[in-house]
Amino acid sequence: MTTTIALCGKGGTGKTTIAALMIRSLVRRINGPLLAIDADPAANLHLALGLPMPVSVGDIREDMMDHAQAAHLGVSISRHDHLTREVRLALEEGKEVDLLAMGRPEGQGCYCAVNHLLRQIVDELGRSYPYVVIDNEAGMEHISRRTTRDVDLLLIVTDPSIRGLTAAASLAELSQEIEVDVRRQMLIVNRIQGELTEPLRQAIDELGIEVGPLIPADAEINKLDAMGQPLLHLDGDSPAVKAVEEIVSDILKT
Repeated sequence: MTTTIALCGKGGTGKTTIAALMIRSLVRRINGPLLAIDADPAANLHLALGLPMPVSVGDIREDMMDHAQAAHLGVSISRHDHLTREVRLALEEGKEVDLLAMGRPEGQGCYCAVNHLLRQIVDELGRSYPYVVIDNEAGMEHISRRTTRDVDLLLIVTDPSIRGLTAAASLAELSQEIEVDVRRQMLIVNRIQGELTEPLRQAIDELGIEVGPLIPADAEINKLDAMGQPLLHLDGDSPAVKAVEEIVSDILKT
């Protein structure tokens, strides 16, 4: 049984940091690695996890669309088998977490058949892990276009601003319109300094979304983030780490 956790939110809210901290907490509580999927074309989850940048699924798709490559395959190997092999080779395997990068959007041409195969292959790969954590781009295009997996928990990450909460509300609404079944939503308010203002509290209440533990601003995380250093081995005394630990404890008991 695989539990799929996806993160979304407008750019700059700290989705990748929260994803890395979620992974940090999960790998300490489960047996074996989990699968992290970097679905942001900017692709920097590998830095937060301390892993090399893998070949992306987008690169594999582009190679597959190359006529010379397709001709080279001949009849000895099917497209499905070829893509399965390439995706597995692209998987960056770590001690605690394996990473798959989705890469850039499609270029010109018809990608429907290849995309359909890739969705199947990524889904098949995910079934061998107890947890799949998807660090999504600002919207939710990769959730709806790159996987047919149901999402057990969608974390909508925002900064403590009215503008961020407005974007979060739009994403919460959009999550009900995509083909994938989102079973649970949780609002994550990140990088909080001091107490929330009354207008912010009121705006959060009006969203009508389950609210997770508030994530405080954390100087050590900001420092590591700025340098592109991995977050997996952060000290457990980090305020942000403690808040994310609460989220993971809630996930594991449901």
